[in-house]
Formats: sequence, C-alpha cells, structure tokens
Amino acid sequence: MSDPTTQIVELESVVIRFAGDSGDGMQLTGTQFTNTSAVFGNDISTFPDYPAEIRAPAGTLAGVSGFQVNLSEHDILTPGDSPYVLIAMNPAALKASLPDLQRGGIIIVNTDAFTPANLKKADYDTNPLEDGSLAGYEVHEVPLTTLTRETLKDMETLTTKDKDRCQNFFALGMTFWIFDRELSVSESWLDQKFAKKPELAEANKKALETGYYFGETTEVFRRRFSIRPAALKKGTYRKITGNEALALGLVTGAKKMGKPLFYGSYPITPASDILHNLAPLRNFDVRTFQAEDEIAAMGSVIGAAFGGALAVTGTSGPGVALKGEAMGLAMMLELPMVIINVQRGGPSTGLPTKVEQSDLLQMLYGRNGESPIPVLAPQSPTDAFDIAYEACRLAVHAMTPVAILSDGYLANSSEPWLIPNPDEIADIPVNHPAEREEEDAPFFPYLRNEESLARPWAIPGTRGLEHRVGGLSKAPITGNVSYEPKHHSQMVRERAEKVARLANVIPELKVDGPGEGDLLVVSWGGTFGAVHTAVRRAQAAGFEVSHAHFRYLNPFPKNTEAVLRNFKRILIPELNMGQLAFVLRGTFALDTIITYSKMHGRPFKISELYDKLEELLG
Repeated sequence: MSDPTTQIVELESVVIRFAGDSGDGMQLTGTQFTNTSAVFGNDISTFPDYPAEIRAPAGTLAGVSGFQVNLSEHDILTPGDSPYVLIAMNPAALKASLPDLQRGGIIIVNTDAFTPANLKKADYDTNPLEDGSLAGYEVHEVPLTTLTRETLKDMETLTTKDKDRCQNFFALGMTFWIFDRELSVSESWLDQKFAKKPELAEANKKALETGYYFGETTEVFRRRFSIRPAALKKGTYRKITGNEALALGLVTGAKKMGKPLFYGSYPITPASDILHNLAPLRNFDVRTFQAEDEIAAMGSVIGAAFGGALAVTGTSGPGVALKGEAMGLAMMLELPMVIINVQRGGPSTGLPTKVEQSDLLQMLYGRNGESPIPVLAPQSPTDAFDIAYEACRLAVHAMTPVAILSDGYLANSSEPWLIPNPDEIADIPVNHPAEREEEDAPFFPYLRNEESLARPWAIPGTRGLEHRVGGLSKAPITGNVSYEPKHHSQMVRERAEKVARLANVIPELKVDGPGEGDLLVVSWGGTFGAVHTAVRRAQAAGFEVSHAHFRYLNPFPKNTEAVLRNFKRILIPELNMGQLAFVLRGTFALDTIITYSKMHGRPFKISELYDKLEELLG
C-alpha cells in the first residue's frame, strides 16, 4: 500500500531530464517515458542530447547522455528551458545537468555510482551528496545498482553486466510512480523488443515494476505529481521526430505525384535516420540506396530524377560541401529533386550531435556560378512533414532542385502529430510530354511554361523525345551546347526568374501581433518554438512586440519587404553569426536589423530571448 500521507501535486507542465553515461540507456528511458505520456494525452516536446563519440570514456563529462522531456496539459512548443526533475545516474550526469536545473528542483541520484573513481572522472573534489552543495534542491539518494541486482538475483542466466543494464528501467519505474504513469506501454514495448530474448524482457519488466513499487511502498518520495491530458484537437495522434516526419512527407509527396520515391544518401549524423525510416517502406514504392560517398549519392539522385522518379537525398553540412558540384549540375539540368540538409555545428566535422543554423548561406550560395535553388525550412518536428510535401510540390512546379534546411534539434526532437487524412492532401500534378511521331513538331527540352518558366520533364525512352542534357552552357529552347553570350545570359536569368516566381505560389509572411510598431522579432527554422513563446510572454507582460517566422527562405514571401519596413527595429535570433540578418540586409537594404547570435551547440532558451526583449523594450 502506498503511504496515505503522500501529497498529490497538480502541475500544468513539468520538465524532466534523464542523464547518465552514454551506455546507461538514457535515450531509451526518456523515449519510453515520452511514449507513455503521449498515450496518456499530454502535449510533449523532447530534446535528446548525446555525445558525438561512439563511446566516450565512461563516467566522464564528455560521455554524458541526456534526454529532456516537457509534458503539459496545454500546448507547448519547446522541451523547456530548465528541468524541474533530474534523474542522474552518475556524478558526471549530475555535474553536467545541475547548472540547468531549477533552483529547488528534484534530484534523484544513483548513490552506487558516487565512488571516489567516478567523482574524480567528473572533476569533483568532494562528494556533492555530502558537502552541502546541493542544499537548495530536494535530493533523493537511491542505490539503483544495488536495488536492481537484488531485484534480479534469482535470474541466474543473466550476468551481472546484464542485470546492471536494467537499472535504467528501475529508474523509469520510479519516475512512472512519481508522475502517475502506467507501466503497460513500456511493458508491451519490452515484449516486442525482446521477443527472441524473453529473459531480457522479463528482467527489464521486473526492474520496471520493482522501481514503481519502490516509489509506492517506501517513504523516499513524499510528493507525487499529476499533469492532466492536454485539450488537443480531436483526431489520431502519434509521436514523431523531425526526421520521421520528413520521411513520411516525402512518401506522401511521391504518392500524390504518382511517382516512385528514390532516396540516395550516404550516412551522416544527424540525417541518417531519414534513410533508416524510408528503407522499410518498399511496399509504398520506396527505393533506398546507400551510396559509397556523398558525391555518388548526389549522382544517383540526378539519375533517378532524369528517369522520372521523385528523387531525394539527405545529408548534413559536410555532405552538402561534397555534393555542391553535382547540385549545380542538377540545377543546370533543371530536374526536380529534393536535397535535405539536417544542419549540425560546424565548420568541418564540428559538432556532429549538436545544433546550429550555420548552413543557410551554404545552401543559398554554395555552388559555383549563378545557381539559385529554392530553400525551405521546417519550424517544428511535425512541420517537417508539411515542408517535405511542399518541397516536392515546388520541385515539380518549377522543375528545379529544392533544398530543405532542417537541423539536429528538429531532427531528433519529438512532439505529438495529428495524422492527416491522406484524401485531404492535394495531388501534385505531373505532366510528362507524350511520345511524338516523325511528322510531329520537334521536341524542345527547354521550351518553358509561360507561367512558371519550368521546362518539360521528358522521360528517357519516350519516342520522339530524344534530347541532350548536360552541364555545358545551353541555348534557350533547344538545349544545345552554346557559348553564345546572349544565350548564356538568357538561360542564367530564366533559371533565376523561375525560382523567384515561386513567390506567387507560396503563402505570404504572417505576423503574430500588431502589423506595425517598434519591434519585430524574425525567426527561421527550429528557433520558432522558443521565439514564439518568448514573444507571447512579452506580449502578455504588456510589451509591444510582434513575431514573423520564415519557412520559405528562397524566394522570400511576396510581402516580406512590406512587413519588415513596418517596424522600426527588427531582432533576428539565430544559431549562427547572423546569416539571415545578412541576407535580409542585403536584399532589402535594411539598416534596422539587430543580430542576436548563439553558437553553443544548443537551442535558444525562452528565458534568453525574453531577457533580450526586456532589454530592448524595458
């Protein structure tokens, strides 16, 4: 029986962080807690944070892996600034996460890991559990390793190492009890995950249940917390990450085009999960190809587009650098395809598992010659589905490669996604020229559509549509090789103009708040959630401030200049040195832009942005 004196505390939302060594299963633990909360009906937003090394030294600060989840009874847009609850599996996890923890927050530590050796690895001179440095927090000391081994002592087929691997589920069980979650979702997952190893499923379930009842039967935890289900729009939801959403959006785009989807890529963090999610979908006419390098991946996509498929490749900034020459060729050939850049910290190898927005200029200008391509950026994990579909639509509309700029934060974070009705998603019209007889008029591969300036998409092998393509300068209409100065100038300008004309078929820029005034905050990509929340808080506090968010970065929406000139000052927070600010200054000759940069490998906090607004408006 649970202690009748245990206090039940109602919360609107709570931020929890699971942290431990990269071998402690923190990503798995956080995911299971998230899945259960999603089934319960909370709105959720997550932020996995793990080291770049395959196996950093155990017990060190470099090896800390964390998973933060924000669950709420109302709509939320970020994983939260500061955790209220920290589950720390070792001293390094405590030290790495403590600066972020709310003062007065709850800390649950595995005391078995606080050995002299582990304290030294975490750069502790004294034991923080004994020196009074945690006096401002509610600390719960639990010998997780000992309790897990005791729980599984009768399972003689398991080694001690196997048993210790179950301690994350013991911790998960305690967390489920504290936050009034059921065990059934994780138990079902364990049965499925370890269907061929039932002894491991049984061990983890036993640890999970014992952790839950440890919370219930001991007097360690005097408070439990309850977060009611969120009032979400009616429908069927699933938890989805940005990479998963991109994959599903691409499949949907291909289906709405009536085309097979070809995805050619080379594995790279943090884009690899797109390939992982597409590979099993062969029954949806999806073909995946893991190339030997980035250049080969881009070449395969050009070939697939030439052959009439919806062709897509995904990579990160270093991969885009290698793909650059072939991207220019794809633009020159004027073939429809989608190129995804899941940004990470750079330059060079940089910060493979951290977030940055520093590839905007690379995607806009990182090819030789005049080679404009449309660039789109999702604002949230779920928005990645819509952006992927939209990229497919624009690629075919203008017969051009289209770039998607996601980032590592959006790629790995998750939130509830209202699964759309596929019948309500518009078809993407595709018109291939019909075969021709000898007596018909000749086929001109660069005879452009008067409205969109798109050239025809001729399928190889179609009678009468024989034509020449390549990277050499072309003559208008015929596409024949030409070094005529006027021909080159005309083709360069037409390729740029057809990208610019996409502004006629994309939404206008929206403003949240007054349409004119003193301060407009402009954001793009994954900064949306933090910026939007900070602006809303500032508006609620009486500040006159508005927010505009860019999902379309080339071309900009038609009303962009009009919106920007309605404000005396424009603040642009970016996870770079001010790349969008640079482009907007140059494009519209604006001297009202204030750059606010952050390059820590982590997303903006709401509090950081609110403080900046207070500084400018207070």
